[in-house]
Amino acid sequence: MTKSLRAFFALAGLVFGVPAAAGGLDQLKSFLDSNRSARGVFTQTVITKSGKKPQQSAGIFALQRPGKFRWSYESPYKALLVSDGNKLWSYDPDLNQVAVKKLGAAFGASPAALLAGQDLDKHFELKEGTSADGVDYVEARPKGSDTSFERVRIGFAANRPVSMDIHDSFGQITHLRFTQFEANPVLPANLFRFSAPTGADVVGE
Repeated sequence: MTKSLRAFFALAGLVFGVPAAAGGLDQLKSFLDSNRSARGVFTQTVITKSGKKPQQSAGIFALQRPGKFRWSYESPYKALLVSDGNKLWSYDPDLNQVAVKKLGAAFGASPAALLAGQDLDKHFELKEGTSADGVDYVEARPKGSDTSFERVRIGFAANRPVSMDIHDSFGQITHLRFTQFEANPVLPANLFRFSAPTGADVVGE
């Protein structure tokens, strides 16, 4: 590209408002500022430190900031995680067992908080990551020492999250990929409530 063409496109950006490419941190901020709710499809791959065959699963998710989310595994097995912002329910249909606990302050420093939480700077050290194949990355490390993960890398494209890689303290890596992402849908309130099925074994609070 000649200097004159580069100058033309630079001028066109000023005159016509063509946005400059935003890095991962800018896209994370834009996502948090402009999205109160979201839903979509996820795929998950878990790679263990031992190098065993990766565990793969898929499902659907919905979130409403701050603190509410629904994470439903659909294949190859069924499982459900639901948060109403105060409590977290984990349901295993095969065992017909429900585990429930208060989110508490720990939620703010969890990987889920990077999409469904708030006040990220309070809980994470955030820095610009690399860019590859049209995806810009953010690196996040928890500021506290009482977490089960060491770092998270979130990928953004067009101000929307497309991936999340979670590195835990046991050397395990969880790769999440998000598709069919819908920004700011109207979500029913009961989506983030959970009632234990009849006969289910409820463990916890």
